[in-house]
Amino acid sequence: MKILIVGCGYLGMRVGRLLIDRGERVFATTRSAERAVELEGAGFEPVVLDVTRPETSASPPDVSHVMHCVGFDRAAGRSLREVRVDGLKRLCSRLVVGSPRLVYASTTGVYGQDDGGWVDETSPCVPTNESGRVGLEAEDVVRDFAATTGATGVVLRFAGLYGPGRVVRRGAIERGEAIVGEPSKYLNLIHIDDAARAAVAALSEPNPSALYNVCDDRPVSRKEYYTTVARLLAAPAPTFVAPTPGSPEAAREGSHKRVSNRLMKAGLLAELRYPDIDAGLPASLGEDR
Repeated sequence: MKILIVGCGYLGMRVGRLLIDRGERVFATTRSAERAVELEGAGFEPVVLDVTRPETSASPPDVSHVMHCVGFDRAAGRSLREVRVDGLKRLCSRLVVGSPRLVYASTTGVYGQDDGGWVDETSPCVPTNESGRVGLEAEDVVRDFAATTGATGVVLRFAGLYGPGRVVRRGAIERGEAIVGEPSKYLNLIHIDDAARAAVAALSEPNPSALYNVCDDRPVSRKEYYTTVARLLAAPAPTFVAPTPGSPEAAREGSHKRVSNRLMKAGLLAELRYPDIDAGLPASLGEDR
C-alpha cells in the first residue's frame, strides 16, 4: 500500500510508525518545512500541505489509502469547521479519483445522549457541542466522497485518547486541584496504542464497515478514572466542583453515555492490549517515567 496520513500528531504518528514497521510506503502531511525534516528522519515521506490553504500547498501524492486525523491548532487562527470540514472537502477534491480508501478520525462526541445508557453505531447522533456537530458534518463529507468516487469511506469514532504523554488532567491531580464536573458521569476512553492498531486495521481490512466506534471495553466514571490516576501518582484523592454556567466545562456536562465497541472488536481488533484503565493507565504513566 501507498498511504497518505493527513495530520501526523498524537494519533497519526503512531499509525504511520506501525505501517512503516510493516514495510508500507507512508506519506505524511505537515504545514512546516522544519517538521518535514523530522518526519523524513522518522521514515515518512513528508508532504508540505495545509488543507486550509490549498493555493500554498503541494498536491497530495497519488496513493491508494488515506488516513485523515488532523488535530485542531487554535494558534493557527482557523475555526474548527474550517479545519475539519472545509479542509477535508478541499483535500477530497484534490485526491486522485479512484483512491480506494479514505479513513476519517471522528469522535464519539457526535453522540449527545445524557441518560448514562449504551450507544452503538446505530444510535442517533445528537451532539451537544461544536466538536460533535463539526465531526458529524465531516463524516458526511467522507460519505459523499465515497458515493461520488467509488472509494471506500471508513469513519472511526474515537473515544478520548490517552497514553504516554497524555493522561487527562494529570497535572491538576498532581497539584491537588478540584476537578470540574459531575463525578458519576461516564468517560469513554481508548489507549493510543489500541487506537492506532484500529486505524491500521481500518486501512487494511479487505471489507471494512463504513463506521466503527473505537473505544476500550469498559467506560468508567470520572470518579473512578481520577481516583485511579491519583493513586498511581501517589497524589491526593480527587475532589469535584460543579462547572460555572456557560463555561466549556458546563457544555460538556450535557453528555453522559457508555459507548459500545462490539462492532470494532468483531471487525477490526478482536483483542485490546489495554482493555480498560486498569491496564492502560499504569502502562502510560510507567512509560512517562
